[in-house]
Amino acid sequence: MATSRCSNCKLREKYDKKPKSIAGRFWRWHINFCPGWKQYFTSLPAEEKEKLADKYNFRKYHS
Repeated sequence: MATSRCSNCKLREKYDKKPKSIAGRFWRWHINFCPGWKQYFTSLPAEEKEKLADKYNFRKYHS
């Protein structure tokens, strides 16, 4: 199985730099249904999930 590229995604980087940009807003919308992001997010340790969930206001796959 290939490793996830979500940790260094170019769109995620754009969101981090400028969340209100078109690319940033697209990335944030996209993670709500992206199977790659789900796999990446659910494979992380609990405290890393918590950090990402807080940073991106993301609670969909968070327990």
